[in-house]
Amino acid sequence: MDPLSELLGGIRAEGAILGDALLKAPWVVRFDDRAPLTMVTVARGGGVILLADGTAVPVKEGQTAVVRGHEPFRMADDAASVERPHLDYWLTCFDPEACAYEAAPPGGDGPATDLFVGAYRATGRRHERLLRALPPVVVVDDDDETSSLLAVCADDLASRKPGTQAYIDRLFDWGLVCTLRTWFDEQAEAAPSWYRGFADPVAGPALEAIHTRPAAPWTVAGLALQAGVSRALLAKRFTEVMGEPPLTYLTARRMELAEELLADPDLTVAQIARTVGYADQFGFSNAFKRRKGTSPTAYRAKAAV
Repeated sequence: MDPLSELLGGIRAEGAILGDALLKAPWVVRFDDRAPLTMVTVARGGGVILLADGTAVPVKEGQTAVVRGHEPFRMADDAASVERPHLDYWLTCFDPEACAYEAAPPGGDGPATDLFVGAYRATGRRHERLLRALPPVVVVDDDDETSSLLAVCADDLASRKPGTQAYIDRLFDWGLVCTLRTWFDEQAEAAPSWYRGFADPVAGPALEAIHTRPAAPWTVAGLALQAGVSRALLAKRFTEVMGEPPLTYLTARRMELAEELLADPDLTVAQIARTVGYADQFGFSNAFKRRKGTSPTAYRAKAAV
């Protein structure tokens, strides 16, 4: 288990939509799912994503954009189309039957655009660390593999076989992973340490061990054994790459997991303590309070409001 896989573990596409109607400029599409992540691929034509704060991000044919956050946003053939007569389209992946053209006139004689859209639901809170690492909009150039993916999706949609929606949603899950991985790779040294660190020959094996078995009684010596290096080298290199010592990172990871588990009212604090690697709830509560500034019980009560 690597950090990106774990952070994406609670995010799934639902109701991914393949563009079955070409948008003829001028047009404006409103996205109201309020999903934590929305992925838009331009298979033909192009447009501009318009965020609630006025930010405009162009996306052209052969590019994919991932929009972060729960704020509704729009996409138009051109930013100026919002202020002039245009085809108004409301799009939702979570309630496809509600999608509708809402205003006349219909599309004009401008260039046609075809969009592929997937919105992603999240369970728990593990994805929040991923969202903090992303800008409001990520745009990457699609590779041949992604283009092939869209062709497969379109063919399956046309065949109308049982399970088509689930099949397309899972392919869009794969597409999101590829898109984010491409973007993080492009950031190079600016990518978050948890992404860069996994590829490091020393810090990487220790990171994998922590994310795969966070409850294990890890020591610096045990993590060094996973990496096949000395304790001193592991401690030095891990701190250089990750910005904090290995056991500090381990504690932070355990507390993030605890936050997610505290959302489940059926789990006691003692059960959560054992799940994240503490022998008793008192040691866990002290560690949680030092890290989060409040006790697990108080945190749970506040989150439930």
